[in-house]
Order: sequence, then C-alpha cells, then structure tokens
Amino acid sequence: MSTQTLKTRTLGKSGLAVTEIGIGLWAVGGDAWGPTDDQDSLSTIDVALDTGITFFDTADVYGTGHSEELLGQAMKGRRDKFIVATKIGWLNFDSEHNQTAYNTVEKLIAGVESNLRRLQTDHVNIIQSHIDFHDPTMEIFLEGFQKLKRDGKVLSYGVSTSDFEYLKAFNADGNCATLQTDYSILNRTAEAEIFPYCMENNIGVIVRGPLAMGILTGKFAPDTQFREGDFRRRWQDNPEEYKTYLEDLAKVEKLRPLANDRTMAQLALQFVIAHPAVTVVIPGAKTTKQLKDNIGAALLPPLTQKEITQIDAITPQEGGRKVWPA
Repeated sequence: MSTQTLKTRTLGKSGLAVTEIGIGLWAVGGDAWGPTDDQDSLSTIDVALDTGITFFDTADVYGTGHSEELLGQAMKGRRDKFIVATKIGWLNFDSEHNQTAYNTVEKLIAGVESNLRRLQTDHVNIIQSHIDFHDPTMEIFLEGFQKLKRDGKVLSYGVSTSDFEYLKAFNADGNCATLQTDYSILNRTAEAEIFPYCMENNIGVIVRGPLAMGILTGKFAPDTQFREGDFRRRWQDNPEEYKTYLEDLAKVEKLRPLANDRTMAQLALQFVIAHPAVTVVIPGAKTTKQLKDNIGAALLPPLTQKEITQIDAITPQEGGRKVWPA
C-alpha cells in the first residue's frame, strides 16, 4: 500500500493540494467515542503521514483540546508535512444564550491563538467556524479570521455546517475557502443545493461523517453495545433514534452485496470520493488497522456508474439520516 501514491485535489480557494483521503481526529480526543489510548492515537497519525495522507482535521472542542495537543506532539520537527485544519466555536459554548462564547473579535482571536498553542505551531492552514447555524457571531468570526489571515496565523478560512443558508451568508463576500459538511450514502442532502453552490463558488468541500458514525462499516447490529462514554449509546436509548438506527442497518444490509472485494467502509468512502464537488473526506480512525482500511478506498478501482446507480436505488438523494454535529 505504501508504494502507491494517494491522489490529491485542490481545496477550493485555499489552493492547497490535499490527499482525497484525510483523517478526522475527533475520536482521539477521548471524550465522545469511548476510551482511547494516546500512544495508539500518535501511532495512527504517524502511519497516516507515512502512508501519504497530508490532511489532518481537528477542533478545539475535541477532548477539550486534547485532540489538538496530540496532533501538536505528532508534528514536532516536521510541521511542514502536515496540512492542518482546525475549528473553533463550541468550546465554552454559552448554552443560556445559544451562542458561542467567542462574541467579540478579541475573544475569537485569543481563542484561535489557544488553538495554535495546543498545536504547537505558529499557523494553521485552515481555520473553520464550528458554529453550524446562523447566530449573531458570524460577522465576528469573519472579521477575526480575516485579521488572523492578514497576520499569517491562518492561511485560509471556512465554515463547518450543513445549513445551506448559513453557508451562503458566510460566503457573502466570496472569500470562504472551504466548507466542512456531513455527507454519506445515508445522508445525501448536500447533493441538492450545497454541492452545486460550492462548485460554482470554488469552495473546497471537506466531508465529515462519511461512515455515518460507523454504521456504514457494516459492523453494527440492533443489539450492539456501545461503551461507556460513547455518544452513540443514545441511538438505542431514544426510541425515535433507535427507529432510525434500525432503518439504517437495513439499508446497510442491502448495500453489503455491492462491496464485492471492498470492505463496507471502503464502499462508503468511494461513494463520497466519487462526487465531483468533494475535495477530501476525513473518516476518523483510532487504530492503524482502521486507518489502513480507509486509505485502501483511495487505492482501489473507483466505483462504476452501474454501482453508483445501484446505490441510488437503495439510498436515493431524497431524505437522508439526521445530521449529527461534529
């Protein structure tokens, strides 16, 4: 696998050439996906880099900064080999007023400087607003990001959202370089308006949730027991969410014969990569085994039009699963 080169794509107006498979580092924070081992996480980042991945996505809120700290450790002495995207907005969220605590430009800039300290770097390649709805702080984020870009602390900026109207507002001046959004075989809502808009406006698309929080790996069953600390336990605790969970599992069983020589995860990732609007997909990986399986999706022959048509018949664009914040 290491002898093959991962393909790169240009990430919108940032101009960055990124591998079409990256890695999302939410899980390594250790606070939402069950227990993690820091040494395993660091080894996974090492293998990702050695195998050719260049794009690493994290956020201030993942493990209350622990994910960024681990990435910072991994980058020591080789910062130039990493294209780093991080996010800001959910840490210290003001739930009473339903808005981010970064409600002034000064607070926003100080927050990003905290991101940089945890990452042990003087700049990030992409900073993203993690607020995924249109709240009063949008202009503050834009002003702060623009100043940080002028100062060289961030090279480009974007937004993480699945709200089309918010995306358009965030890009009102045409300077939004990237969008991070939820997209998978089980959630195709971005295809209707968001993806065409991004293609028309040269906005690089970073796809999160390509494995539908693990459902599309094909490893879950109705009675799968999620560990303490894993937010997915709520799928079975809430009757409405459990109903959706069972419906998704039924779709996975219909998709399974299409995998052929692929794993189910590789099928799901190849489906995402096949969309022309997508620049990079960022599946999470807590172990090197998961990581290598993900990378394999970019090294196998792409999906055929016949296979995509078969997927369309099982999971049409209309509807789609609920979007989980990331």
